[in-house]
Amino acid sequence: METHPRNSSFSSCSAYLRALAHTPARVSRRALSVSTSYEEMSRVRAKSGSDMRKTLRWYDLVCFGIGGMVGAGVFVTTGHASRLNAGPAIVISYAIAGLCALLSAFCYTEFAVDMPVAGGAFSYLRVTFGEFAAFLTGSNLIMEYVMSNAAVARGFASYFGTAIGVPTAKWRLKVDGLPDGFNEIDVLAVAVVLVITFVICYSTRESSVVNMILTVLHILFIAFVILMGFWKGDPKNFTEPGDPKNPSGFFPYGAKGVFNGAAMVYLSYIGYDAVSTMAEEVKNPVKDIPIGVSGSVIIVTVLYCLMAASMSMLMPYDMIDAEAPFSGAFSGKSDGWKWVSNVIGVGASFGILTSLLVAMLGQARYMCVIGRSSVVPAWFARVHPKTSTPVNASAFLGIFTAAIALFTDLTVLLNLVSIGTLFVFYMVANAVIYRRYVNLGTTNPQPTLSFLFLFSVTSIIFTLIWHFVPPCKSKAFMLGASAIVAIAVLQIFHCVVPQAKKPEFWGVPLMPWIPCISIFLNIFLLGSLDGPSYVRFGFFSALAVLVYLLYSVHASFDAEEDGSFGQKSCESPKESAESEDPSLKV
Repeated sequence: METHPRNSSFSSCSAYLRALAHTPARVSRRALSVSTSYEEMSRVRAKSGSDMRKTLRWYDLVCFGIGGMVGAGVFVTTGHASRLNAGPAIVISYAIAGLCALLSAFCYTEFAVDMPVAGGAFSYLRVTFGEFAAFLTGSNLIMEYVMSNAAVARGFASYFGTAIGVPTAKWRLKVDGLPDGFNEIDVLAVAVVLVITFVICYSTRESSVVNMILTVLHILFIAFVILMGFWKGDPKNFTEPGDPKNPSGFFPYGAKGVFNGAAMVYLSYIGYDAVSTMAEEVKNPVKDIPIGVSGSVIIVTVLYCLMAASMSMLMPYDMIDAEAPFSGAFSGKSDGWKWVSNVIGVGASFGILTSLLVAMLGQARYMCVIGRSSVVPAWFARVHPKTSTPVNASAFLGIFTAAIALFTDLTVLLNLVSIGTLFVFYMVANAVIYRRYVNLGTTNPQPTLSFLFLFSVTSIIFTLIWHFVPPCKSKAFMLGASAIVAIAVLQIFHCVVPQAKKPEFWGVPLMPWIPCISIFLNIFLLGSLDGPSYVRFGFFSALAVLVYLLYSVHASFDAEEDGSFGQKSCESPKESAESEDPSLKV
């Protein structure tokens, strides 16, 4: 584990207490301190010791993207979103979520090409909005990955049971003393997570080969599912429910249900975010990253829409098995087609394994780079010299994910994951605009910050009106007025504020329109989530702030004092005095 220097804030109990006394000054000094692309790719990356090998090409990234996304979405979230929210219009929900993901993918790509490091959104926010925003986002990213991987692991258990003909209840041990949603122990999910943890610790190149093999097999099963759905399905299921008492039509729950469904299935697109964390291991980032990130999102969106359509044709939306929608559509057949359920179970199992593999690769790289920044122990940043992988981060998060997957039900996890994903994508879209229009030290950031604030506020107002104002003529007027204000604010900013710099290799087209559409869509989808999701998100964010105040800000201050990285924000006078007077150092 990490050892602390003698003058560290953590070298003794008294040193830590003195550090806590300086917390306000240190927060004012470190919270807005930003790094640079050069530092992220040189001094900060050097804290890992060994380098990660550059072994990946664009086709590796495309396969990672497909493997990371397909499986988690269709085979885990589709049943829930279709039955509870969108009905047959789940096809539209996937298209909306895919568009939102593609626009966000453009933002990620611009950063990843310019700064090919493993930190993803954490690094992007650290070089724009500073340390605190990056830490808050990074902690939510880690939470998002751990929760989604735990959900997917439990989804694997459901489909694997279908494939071998053993009901999930047979191996899940129910504990009556625990609350609902946390009382079913799933040992198989734990075993799967631990095996994949071992694989990703061994080698990224070998992990890519395993992912390619599993992805090819999975694509064959996807084609089979789509063909079976359109062949054996009935088009009337697009409009008629199984129970006449339930709402009918292609949009049984209206536009609100479609967007609620889109927010839930957004979990399906976490995979491309993991692809961006592979940037440090890509041979030719300028060419390979745009193809790998954006290309995988487009391919997966098409696959999702086709699979959602085939599922909607197979069964009425109110009869879909929420846990295993595709295999469940055939499991009750008595006309010789029950075997299809087993085949789909095998295919879904392959897909879920690939999504777990990619997501766990991504979460380990996020944790590695967060460790490099010193806001968590540098032990997480170490890259093993033989495997060239972040073994410490991979092992720790693998065990943590396995612990969550052991007892937490899928329903408890899904909305929490969606809100974390939407928040992170929202932050990255803001960051790419800020980076284009603000050149630190030479450009006044206030016009850009004011625009981002105003555009977000108008997007929030539109979202609140859409979700909470009852249908009436005045509602359409209010929606139109808020949309016009948002467009006017955007156009004024576009005409008045010039871009401070343009990317050297690849940039988001139609700046600032595409990032702004991404901001709006992420806010709008955030408004579709339920209240408990925000309570859980607020709890995790508050916990992250507490960790930052009690540990991270002091660790990063120590690193700055040791010369591990510089400070690019205005210093607090009090903290400057502490730096200059050795008697005040802790």
